[in-house]
Amino acid sequence: MNHSAKIHTPQLSSRRLPRNVWAVSLTSFFMDISSEMVLNILPLFLANVLGVKTNVIGLIEGVAESTSSLLKLFSGWLSDRLGARKWLAVVGYAISAIAKPFFYFAHSWGGVAAIRWADRVGKGIRTAPRDALVADSINEQQRGLAFGLHRAADTGGAMLGLLIALGVVWGAQAAAVELGEKTFRIIVLISLIPAALAVLTLALGAQDTPIQATHERPKLAFKALGAPFTTFMVIVGLFELGNSSDAFLTLRAQERGVSVIGILAMIACFNLVYTLVSTPAGSLSDRIGRRNVIIGGWLFYALVYLGFGLAKTGWQVWALYVLYGFYYGMAYGVSKAFIADLAPEALRGTAYGTYNAIIGILDLPASIIAGLLWQGLGRWSGFGPSAPFVFGSAASLLAVLLMIFWLPKVQRQG
Repeated sequence: MNHSAKIHTPQLSSRRLPRNVWAVSLTSFFMDISSEMVLNILPLFLANVLGVKTNVIGLIEGVAESTSSLLKLFSGWLSDRLGARKWLAVVGYAISAIAKPFFYFAHSWGGVAAIRWADRVGKGIRTAPRDALVADSINEQQRGLAFGLHRAADTGGAMLGLLIALGVVWGAQAAAVELGEKTFRIIVLISLIPAALAVLTLALGAQDTPIQATHERPKLAFKALGAPFTTFMVIVGLFELGNSSDAFLTLRAQERGVSVIGILAMIACFNLVYTLVSTPAGSLSDRIGRRNVIIGGWLFYALVYLGFGLAKTGWQVWALYVLYGFYYGMAYGVSKAFIADLAPEALRGTAYGTYNAIIGILDLPASIIAGLLWQGLGRWSGFGPSAPFVFGSAASLLAVLLMIFWLPKVQRQG
């Protein structure tokens, strides 16, 4: 694989982007407004209103994210077999939009779990066909600009959704530490409007483009993907076991006294940092190697997670959560670029599907472990609120050591 060739990025105007790119970007903008309004306060609804323990919240989150990630592996293949992307993506968005009103009527953790899982089924179905639709609609010289616009729209929607939720909480219960049931249900009702707009935007605004070739069903073919890829996935798997759902960070913030408004503002600032760091980190990985940036990101994660475990006050958790955005910005996108460096070019689609599937599978045990460490099970009361974060920090440090001493023997780049 030749990494010496320079890539020249033409100066292109976003006005020249095809209609599909704008339609998909606007769709993601609307859906993220809807999703971020509800999903960021869902752990608070479960804990404050329904009285659900953290081990159950961990189970709900783990199963939800695992379901979404596993479906991504196959939905892209199905869109290839069908020779169409648009309507499969529309179906995925529609499932999520139809699921959301049921949060308004949920009065048990089982009901919330079923709705949450249905929402993630929709996400799993839509993500790969949606991204493929963007790629099919654009030439290679504009692909970075197209996906950059889509990412900006997605993040912009997330920010706006959080600000809307913050405004509702401010008006309904400004000084409250715990989320009220009425406030949650008002936010759910408001979220239905952008969810419906997302489905309509994609259904009416996008159109399928001809697909030149079909692909076989993706398989978890580790041997074909090569030793470097397999080694990296082993290390990623260890890291992910300590990387439980961010719902536990929300609960930790509340446990340390951060109000609902403070939590929403905290997550909004996290998203801002994440957005600002991602592009420079990706550029840095081109110059100094992906592995070095990933190691730096994981080290930062270990320090921040240890800080979450040791935090004594709400403002400390708040500041740490904002800094947590640096980890996402440094390591998340760069890890995906590293996959392309390690996997054979002809199997990159399978490599990304395998990567998403493994991370999704590990979301479940990671979140269950975190919940058990915090509050235990049955008569065992667990080790307390600090335990999941100390465990996550230790797992990250072990993964860093493996990256330093093991991966250099097999890697191709970095």
